[in-house]
Amino acid sequence: MDLKQMYREIVNEHNLHPTHKHDMENPTMVLRGVNPSCGDDISLKLKVEDGVIKDGSFVGSGCAISQASADMMLDLVIGKSEDEAKRLAEIFMNMIKGKASEEEIEELDEAAALEDVSHMPARVKCAQLGWRTLNEMMEEDEKNDSHKN
Repeated sequence: MDLKQMYREIVNEHNLHPTHKHDMENPTMVLRGVNPSCGDDISLKLKVEDGVIKDGSFVGSGCAISQASADMMLDLVIGKSEDEAKRLAEIFMNMIKGKASEEEIEELDEAAALEDVSHMPARVKCAQLGWRTLNEMMEEDEKNDSHKN
């Protein structure tokens, strides 16, 4: 089996059998992410305690790439600090732009399967949706925290 076929199977598996696609009771953070160009629409939900992402889920609809990418993202960030999740999101965004190193891409684990999306401009926003929503959520949380001091 060649590498591209293996990557397609990883994406397909996360799309057809997502681990994290379900509703969540009492999330501490919720943000809706929409890709108006193709209709992808998710609500990302996280439970964050003491700066660590303890759990995460998403609900919504979209293409295979957006759904698989959100699921892979949650696989990667659950158990990580908010800062580490932001760093991984930055690596993912750079990978999609073709600007990440091989070492950085390896840190993305299965999400690295989406590296070829960088060659499909119409699919880039699909792959980025969950990650962009995560970034926006973290930025909003930082703004809210800065207003508390």
